[in-house]
Amino acid sequence: MEQKKRGIKFFIVIVIVAGAILLTGNSLRKDKTKGSVRPLTFEPTAARLERGRYVVEGPAHCFQCHSEVDWQAPGAQPKPGKKGAGAIFEEDGMAWLVAPNITPDAETGAGSWTNEQLARAIREGIGHDGRRLFPMMPYMNFRDMSDEDLAAVIVYLRSVEPVRNSVPKTMIPEVMKGVVPPHESLTASVPAPDMSNPVARGKYLVTLGNCVSCHTPMNQQGQPIFELAFAGGLRFKGPWGEVTSANITPDPSGISYYDEALFLNAMRTGHVGARKLNSIMPWGYFRNMTDDDLKAIFAYLQTLPPVQHRVDNTELPTECPRCGGRHGFGDMNH
Repeated sequence: MEQKKRGIKFFIVIVIVAGAILLTGNSLRKDKTKGSVRPLTFEPTAARLERGRYVVEGPAHCFQCHSEVDWQAPGAQPKPGKKGAGAIFEEDGMAWLVAPNITPDAETGAGSWTNEQLARAIREGIGHDGRRLFPMMPYMNFRDMSDEDLAAVIVYLRSVEPVRNSVPKTMIPEVMKGVVPPHESLTASVPAPDMSNPVARGKYLVTLGNCVSCHTPMNQQGQPIFELAFAGGLRFKGPWGEVTSANITPDPSGISYYDEALFLNAMRTGHVGARKLNSIMPWGYFRNMTDDDLKAIFAYLQTLPPVQHRVDNTELPTECPRCGGRHGFGDMNH
């Protein structure tokens, strides 16, 4: 029975990782001609420090994985004294998976890592010691992080409180190694999107936030169901409880009833009306974003193709013929 449980957990991780790899706008083949990490020289300015704080504690929500999290607290923030200090995914049944300590502690954290090593970990998935990182770290999304935002993130990570906390390295099980994509270097600059265009700006932020991977169901082979992109149906079970991701397309079964004000309020409070969002949804970080950025995300989501797929976490799970999973109102989808 225990072996079966472990197998199920491995499968869940494969599903999530497959989504992260296959659903980003950057396929591995396309990235062969795209570029980035060169010797990094930049000034640790006050502007970069604030921008880095904004990206890390907002759209990228880095500390949700790189910290021991109080999942019962509103917004699922790091436990006191554990911010950025690393986390072992033991509560999730994956003790082999470890998010490293990224505080600037010289002995147990990232204090001795060079800018280039941090950059390669963030955008290429190569650890400071040359190891290929497990793609639960969303480097396939972060490949689109602009050079300026990358510099800002590094400046901010250098500034957080150092925490002495030694964590082991991730030891990827043999059965999981096949989901790790091959390394492809970035050798050219990555520009920022046109921030004056709300849709382009929103798409960039949605990419940094890894929204599509969580809000798209997977088939039994661990592949994303592309016709249900952003339409919800992916099941999450862990210390936060058990929940299925919502349909966030502008379909009547999704968020067509949202207006801009409702969307902003949901991201700020973690509630849609009286309904509370599960803490696995990182609204506790998204609430730190500006109104303009949240409005841009909403503008981008409104451009998505509407997809009929009813998902309701207040209802008992039933078989869904569209996504093949079980979730509230599943039997109402055809």
